[in-house]
Amino acid sequence: MSTTTKADILARIEAERERWHQLLAKIPQEHMEESGPGGDWTFKRLAAHLTGWREWTILRLEADPVEGATPPWPAELTDVDDINAWMDERDRDRPLADVLADADASYQRLASAVDGLTEEDVTTPGRFPWLEDDATLAEADLFAHLHEEHGQDHYAWVSG
Repeated sequence: MSTTTKADILARIEAERERWHQLLAKIPQEHMEESGPGGDWTFKRLAAHLTGWREWTILRLEADPVEGATPPWPAELTDVDDINAWMDERDRDRPLADVLADADASYQRLASAVDGLTEEDVTTPGRFPWLEDDATLAEADLFAHLHEEHGQDHYAWVSG
């Protein structure tokens, strides 16, 4: 059983939000809609993409563990690339300010979803079937998508 508590997870979410703010502070807004380390993907598109996947995590945390959550994309989409394309199409023409506001708000929504859980929810293996290998929420890296797939390129890009 993990020794990580709900308070630890909430602190991690706040630390990630602060790290996100530090990244935003290094990228001039006029460059957020230009191609960067993600190739054709602008920083704005990356922010929308990450927020879309975070939304899915939030919905699953808020849902009944037996009934599960309904994804925000059309039910017929099951392939990750198709889901990513759907999210990108949905968000591509949204104003930058709206995308950034949603990204920022998603951290608070995630914290609220975690705060609504019990300590038992956080530490019980298999409580969230969508976590791999019956992991606990305490063991899960809620920001792996950013760190493992997207973040390092962007953090390196702004560090020069």
